[in-house]
Amino acid sequence: MSVRNFFPAQPLWTDLGYRKTSNDSHTTSGFREPVSGIGRLSVRQSIPRLDGVVLQARVEDETARALSGGGQHASGSGRSDGNSFGDARGAADSEGPRFELSVPPNGYGWWYADAMSDDGQFGFSIIALIGSVFSPYYAWSGRKNPTEHIALNVGIYGKGVKRWTMTERGSSALQQSKAYLAIGPSDLEWDGTSLTININERAAPLPFKVRGQLKLTPHGITKETYQLDENGRHFWRPIAPSCEVECNMASPDVSWRGHGYIDSNWGSEPLEDGFTHWDWSRAQLKDGAGLLYDAFTKSGVNRQFALKFARDGSVRDVAIPPRQHLPKCPIWRMPRTTLSQHPTPKITSTLEDTPFYSRSQIQSVFDGENCRAVHESLDLKAFSNPLVRCLLPFRMPRRSRYKKA
Repeated sequence: MSVRNFFPAQPLWTDLGYRKTSNDSHTTSGFREPVSGIGRLSVRQSIPRLDGVVLQARVEDETARALSGGGQHASGSGRSDGNSFGDARGAADSEGPRFELSVPPNGYGWWYADAMSDDGQFGFSIIALIGSVFSPYYAWSGRKNPTEHIALNVGIYGKGVKRWTMTERGSSALQQSKAYLAIGPSDLEWDGTSLTININERAAPLPFKVRGQLKLTPHGITKETYQLDENGRHFWRPIAPSCEVECNMASPDVSWRGHGYIDSNWGSEPLEDGFTHWDWSRAQLKDGAGLLYDAFTKSGVNRQFALKFARDGSVRDVAIPPRQHLPKCPIWRMPRTTLSQHPTPKITSTLEDTPFYSRSQIQSVFDGENCRAVHESLDLKAFSNPLVRCLLPFRMPRRSRYKKA
């Protein structure tokens, strides 16, 4: 693969290069291009989704951009051939999550997994964070030391079993290697074929125990990394878009099998510095998964991706569906939209309803196929409200000291 240009070296990742693809014709004039087009990335050495008041300004901003012609979008650009976290230098084409992450000051990194049971009655989401992007403590500290702000966010969904936990810890609670990540008493381990997540947490604000094990076995591993912004500061790798899942929880007492997803995001600046809002979804398809990103950067650029992954991890771009409005969240009235070929996609359940973040299950159409999807909306203007950050500790307690067993 030919390398066209490079970003300046940064502590988070190095040796980032580009080559043009046929998709570069979609690059918008709104991009400030550090290289010759936002094209396919070659990541030879790299490392590596919550509670203000959502204002009508989000909808007004979108309307204003559309009227002014500022709502450009790029589809299918910003892709990478081969990616790894740490020193693998491209070897991660056939590998899963890589945990040897060195986040620079002001930066962040996370690994995300979600799953739903085959009957659609239960689900979970897991986010392991270094430089916790939604942490008020990290923001108040000036974001000087990301490893002092780590957390395992756990969301468990289903009738009678719902739990939510996001205890922040300091660097003494962090252990990392290529295939292992421990955050306090919980850990994630990749054995070459499966990701096992051992959970030992307490919910907030009510301190219920959250203990058990989740195992995700990918059908295939992707080779792609996607640049989410126009400045090369935010990246996303959909590691395993389609997985078999086993959930065995002791507290709450629930066990099931289903389908799931694994990805990772990383960046060198806070999310709210790069974006105003985004909507994302992961659809389970008959032969793989469909992923949609609809992100708005602070400079007014609309970055959109519509990606169809086969079970083996191979990917192709599909036509960007039109944006459809979903009902607002029932409690906090947060706006939600999704890209969908169906003119009236349906929300089947709202899993998380906060002032700036929602997670939902929806029924929609992806590339002509009826599907169920996990959907997220994130409003970073609402998140930046100082009042919100003062409220967050009620859901995100901090334990700065950790004594290893």
